[in-house]
Parts: sequence; C-alpha cells; structure tokens
Amino acid sequence: MDNISVSSHFVRALLGGAIRQGIAPLPLLQGCNIAPEVLSRPQARVSGEAYTRLVQTIWATLQDEYMGFTTHKSKPGTFAASSYLVIGCHSLESVYKRAAAFYGLFDDPIVLKLSVDEAADEATLTLEPHAALFDPDHFFQESLLVIWHRFSCWLLGERIVLTRATFNYSEPAHVSEYRHLFNCELQFDQPKTSLSFHRRYLTLPLAQDERTLKEFLKVSPADLLAKPDDQSTYSGRIRRLLGKDLSHALPDFEAIAFQLNVSPQTLRRRLKQENTSFQDIKDQMRRDVAIYFLGRHELTINEIALKVGFTEPSTFHRAFKKWTGFTPGEYRER
Repeated sequence: MDNISVSSHFVRALLGGAIRQGIAPLPLLQGCNIAPEVLSRPQARVSGEAYTRLVQTIWATLQDEYMGFTTHKSKPGTFAASSYLVIGCHSLESVYKRAAAFYGLFDDPIVLKLSVDEAADEATLTLEPHAALFDPDHFFQESLLVIWHRFSCWLLGERIVLTRATFNYSEPAHVSEYRHLFNCELQFDQPKTSLSFHRRYLTLPLAQDERTLKEFLKVSPADLLAKPDDQSTYSGRIRRLLGKDLSHALPDFEAIAFQLNVSPQTLRRRLKQENTSFQDIKDQMRRDVAIYFLGRHELTINEIALKVGFTEPSTFHRAFKKWTGFTPGEYRER
C-alpha cells in the first residue's frame, strides 16, 4: 500500500516550471486527481501516487525532464539512457564518473561533481550551476539531490547514510520537509549545494543489473521524489515496527525503545538528530494512511477514522484538518 503523502509546497513548486512555460496548471492537476484547492492551502498534502503522476505528466507535457526550470531542456528518456550506461559499472564511484561524462555531452545547466576528502573519509556530491536557473523555490536543486541520492541507494541495495547537506540559499519556509528528505545535518547559506557521506560507499559494488533497472525505470525517477529516505534510520525502523494497521493500540515509547534494543533516552536523542519525535512519526503515519484511504471509496470516513486509530470520528476530523487544512469530507470530495 502506498501510504506516503507529499506537502502541497512541492506541488506548487513543481508547477512553477510549467507555468513559466505558459502551461495552465489546472488541467495538469485535474489529470492527476489533485484538487486545485491544494495550491492555496499550505498544510494540504497529496498522495505520493498522485504526486508521481504529476511529475510524469509535466515531463511529458513539456518534453523536459528538467521541468522548465532551466535554459536547456533534457528530453524524456535522458535519465533512463544514463542509467543504462552506468548499470554495468563496478562501483558507485565509477557510476558518478560515467554519469558526469554522459551529461557532459550536453549543454547542461547544472553539473553534479564528486569530490573526496581522504583525511576526513568523506565524499561530497556538489551541484555546480553552469547556466541560469529559474528556480525561485529551489525545487530543481532539491530534486536533483534527492534523485541522485536515492538512485545511488537503489544501485547499491542499501541506504547511503548522509552526514551533511549544504545549501547555497537561506533556510526556506518548508524546512520541516527537508528533515524527511535528507535525514541529516542541514546547513544553509553555504557556498555550495551538496550532499556528503562516508567515502566507503564509493568502493561498493552495484547490487542491480539491467533486468532490475528495467523494472525500476517504470516509475522512477519520478517516484524517488515522493519516497521517504528512512530505510536504516530510527524513524524508519519505528514505522516498520508500528506497521500499517493503526487501528489497534500502538506500543508506547518505552516498548519501542526496548524492541530497538536502546534506552528511551538514547532513542529520544537519535530521533532528535533525525529532526523528528515519536509523536511526529505516529501523526505522520496516521495522516498518510488516512490520505491513502480517502483517495479510494471502499471505506466510509468513520471506518477510516477507526482504521487509523481514532475511536471518535469528531477527533479524527479535527486532527485531519490540523494536518492537511481539509476536513476528511472535503479531501474526499475534491
């Protein structure tokens, strides 16, 4: 079950490039079953499934994988071509070098550059602009970082733990979303936009091949922008322990800490480092599962309330409106 949701900020930001190209946003939203009201409600969220469709629709409409945010287009299929080119590489480091050589064949507006600090045992992927970007919300830069990080994780078959993410702009209003995009220390107003991680990952062999790549590319990289980066984080481990059935009483914090074999104090500290809390995790899970079921019609709203752990429908209504800016009925209707 796809129970991921995406902030309305990313819907507005994603549409920015298309609007700049003269494309009306309403038909794009309607084609993906996204309510236009989402654009005017900062708290609103859409399902990960709908958001992935919107990314793919904009690529197809603009014929541009850079979504209208740059002076040069990247034709649909460019990412797939680069993926097939690197899938035979013997290590992640060779992936980055071959991908850089591939994109160097084009008048690319932005280049992903790899550097290694051997003294610090750290590798860094840096975005280097080579042309003007029309990216006031920094969406294009965010997307490139997220796609290349998660594509790299997929290639290795394990999550690359980030040590730091830096940004060459000030802390944005939607910084709370960054905490779940990158799960690491965030530094703003820096000289460059980059991701850093332990250099050992560069030497690891790839776990994928052309067969698995073909399946991966059916929805990627669009869906990489919607998926959470939490495979080996404490946040992700807690989500897996809680499961998808939220109708029963959830274990308390001490019980979760015991199952994770850490003290409650240590777990609380780890979650703080991941920019979240146990209550935040539970609320996000309930919100996203509710959004999933409201987008379908097998269950009534009262049944959904019970399914996400609310015995009183009125309490569910208040919580859902606090989370999204919509009541459950408004969300379903739209």
